[in-house]
Amino acid sequence: MFRWAQQQLANVAGTQEPEYGPEAIHPVGKNPGDPAFTELTKEHLKWKLVEQTCVETQTYYLQADSGHFCFLQVIYNNIAGLRITTQFNVKIWYPNNEKPAIWTSDPLENHGFDDDQYSFFADGISIELALDGSSYHIKSARNEKSYVDIKFQRAAPGFMGGSDGTTNYGTDPKAPWGSMRHAFWPRANVEGRIISQGEQIDFKGRGMFSMALQGMKPHHAAARWNFVNFQSPTYSAILMEFTTPASYASTVVRVSGIATDGKLLLANTNAGDVKHTASKKDADNDWPEPTAASYEWEGKTEDGKDISAHLEGSLGDRLDRVDVMAEVPGFIKSIAATAAGTKPYIYQFLPKLTIKVKVGDEVKEEEGTLFTEATFIS
Repeated sequence: MFRWAQQQLANVAGTQEPEYGPEAIHPVGKNPGDPAFTELTKEHLKWKLVEQTCVETQTYYLQADSGHFCFLQVIYNNIAGLRITTQFNVKIWYPNNEKPAIWTSDPLENHGFDDDQYSFFADGISIELALDGSSYHIKSARNEKSYVDIKFQRAAPGFMGGSDGTTNYGTDPKAPWGSMRHAFWPRANVEGRIISQGEQIDFKGRGMFSMALQGMKPHHAAARWNFVNFQSPTYSAILMEFTTPASYASTVVRVSGIATDGKLLLANTNAGDVKHTASKKDADNDWPEPTAASYEWEGKTEDGKDISAHLEGSLGDRLDRVDVMAEVPGFIKSIAATAAGTKPYIYQFLPKLTIKVKVGDEVKEEEGTLFTEATFIS
């Protein structure tokens, strides 16, 4: 009870939490009897709309055949159960950074959901899940710099780690005081366009989808993040990991998967690795900005074969560096503004790398595009 009271005080005050120890963190997929992963059904794609502090997001990553890269993101932000805001973000990078990136972030009015909470609507925007649960249609006319009309079709089974995709925080697993949930479509086919101030960009290509629910203050949930989204003609490989603050024993939580058209080759929460093999100190904030990295996947296929994958190399010039507190005022800032020791930055990269996939004794290598983020919070 005392630890719960300590947590509530930190949550209200926005300060750093005391050290609760490893018994206060229950990583996804680590509970007795948990499966390695659960394949997503339409039911898993409902918005949760919890009634306390949370940030719930849907993010669509688009990799166009033309070389353009984009993410579309809708954010539902509940501030202490007292105020709800919604936001739509669009960011488009040009091939080889030949032009400055397009960035729009628009607060939304009159938001709502369909009766079953599968689809999202607000003035000038709709994100609709198809009746069969296999595709989304994203349309937005909120900003003249980013008129959006995108169809996003799942190309391989989606998944979440463990039985429900959720990591729980708190000393009582049955009554957590915070949580983190993620669900993914690792591979999708994309078609449609985005118009920016009269310029039309064709986004026919591949995509990846992530649905997330952060049910606590972000600096309490994680101190660092790594996110990997690799797409090639044959393979899609994703990896999401975060490291908790010392208050939760600096625990690493990881979910990873590899897919090909129509098939999930690997998905689990207990094998894989991210290493920043080289870095440089960012003079503006002292964070160790990675300059090279390696990524590992490991597990079993559906028919019991060993499978592993390896990706490594230079990250090249960074795509962007995001000062979260400055650039996303309606998102993390609103529920972390008073956080002691919090200075979140996201480093984004988009190199061409070659993945090496081994299934049983068969090894294949293929070049693709890696979108990766290294996030430092506290």
